[in-house]
Amino acid sequence: MQGSCLCGEIAYEIDQLDSEIQHCACHTCRKAHSAAFNTGAAVKREHFRWLRGEALLSRYESSPGKTRYFCSRCGTQLVAERVGKPHWILRVATLDDDPGVTPAYTIWQSHAVPWLAHGDELPAYPEWQPGRT
Repeated sequence: MQGSCLCGEIAYEIDQLDSEIQHCACHTCRKAHSAAFNTGAAVKREHFRWLRGEALLSRYESSPGKTRYFCSRCGTQLVAERVGKPHWILRVATLDDDPGVTPAYTIWQSHAVPWLAHGDELPAYPEWQPGRT
């Protein structure tokens, strides 16, 4: 499977996901992704390869021992790592290919935003909502 950042300057390839996919609603993931939660999965380093643009990566240590890597041009966060762990934490939404599995659970639900509504709770449209000009 391949993935990339928003501007396309950075791309990677993975052989497989090495954990279940999970949503994380912690405060730092919400701020880092400007979203109600982040969707991630572990990928062992031997199953991950940068295809291009690695020199464009910037990094930020968001909490002690956890570093987030993002594109210095478009800001897309691609992976994170924790000191001493044998895997990357892949930002699953950056995959260009369907991983063929869906998220298994949510972590840090205690930090979840009270205003989040999704799924069958909201109307859904294939593109823009009808009548938008």
